[in-house]
This record gives sequence, structure tokens and C-alpha cells, in this order.
Amino acid sequence: MSADRTAIDLYWLPLGAGGRSVRLNGRLFEAVAAALGRRRVCDLYHSALEARVPEGRFVIEMAPIPVDDAPGRGVVAEGAVGAGVARRLRLFRYEVRCWRDGVIPDVAEPVESPRRLSDDLDCARRLLELVPHVPTPVWGRDELRTGDMWNSNSLISWLIARSGLDIEPIKPPTGGRAPGWRAGIAVARRQQVHAARSQVVTRC
Repeated sequence: MSADRTAIDLYWLPLGAGGRSVRLNGRLFEAVAAALGRRRVCDLYHSALEARVPEGRFVIEMAPIPVDDAPGRGVVAEGAVGAGVARRLRLFRYEVRCWRDGVIPDVAEPVESPRRLSDDLDCARRLLELVPHVPTPVWGRDELRTGDMWNSNSLISWLIARSGLDIEPIKPPTGGRAPGWRAGIAVARRQQVHAARSQVVTRC
């Protein structure tokens, strides 16, 4: 399979690209976090994936549920935002998309992107098969006790780690930070350890 037909590409997008409110809130959040951590302020990024296989091109991301809630976005899972009790309200839910021929909303403003992660067909298909199985804890909280909040970056890092790609060399753009990235890696590794132990028990 040629590389031009099979690929997994990672996009780093400035937090709030295309929207002043989200960008401002992100800067305030980072200013407070930097002060508490006694470090310099960083640019914040969120991430998305694009996977191309012979069957088509798929955009994978986490996003708010749009007001019109139009079909065809490839929604495979939903989760609560801020607090689990708010899940019944659409405004406080996020969705996980595996969108055929989809569009990344902020794709016009990527930084050091796209980054080619793989052109292996089996890996790309494995990643796509994993999307519906991603954990869906409350967005912005640390329900899974990883030491980091769960958000769109957690989804992407979880998928990369679970699909078998080497995630260690993957870093945000220079001078940037990706909140939630460590959470996805931590959960993926726990699941891999659990699966390995289960296989050992089964063999015994």
C-alpha cells in the first residue's frame, strides 16, 4: 500500500484558533497554571488526527456538540463536560468523531503540522477500530486519577499509544503545551498492562 493512500497525520492547533473567547479563556488558564507551577507561560494546543485508508479519509477529534446537531459527523461516543450530572444537557456534552471526509475546524491555523506518524495500513485500521472504544470521562476533570485532566488531547494520545505507535517522541510545537496529553498515555498504558496480565492468567 503506497504512502499517498495510507497515512496517519497529527495536527497541532492553537487553542481557540478562530474564536476569541476560547483563546482568551485559555490564556487566563495558562497564566494561572504557570504562576502556580512557577514556570513560564506557554502557548496552548489541542490536537486532531487524520487517518487515510483505501476506504476513505477520516478526521478524528473531540469537539462540543454543535447547536444544529446535524447528522453525518461520524459521532461514535459522547461524554460530559465539567460535571457528570450536567451530561443530560447538550451544552455540557462533548462528542468524539471519526468523520469520513470530515473537516478539522481550525485546520487553517496548524503549527508544525501535519506530522506524519505512520503510513502503515494495519496501524491506520487499528487506530480507526479503537476510536469507538475510547474512555469518556468528564472533560476537564481527572476522574481516572492520572494527574492530568481529560480532554481532546487525551483522546488523541490514547489512540496513538493504543494503536502501537511510539508516542514518546511526539511533543507539542516548540514553546507549547498540550494539557491532557499525559492523561491519555497513562490510561492507555494501564489498559495495556491489564491486557498483558489477563493473557498470562489465561495461559496459566
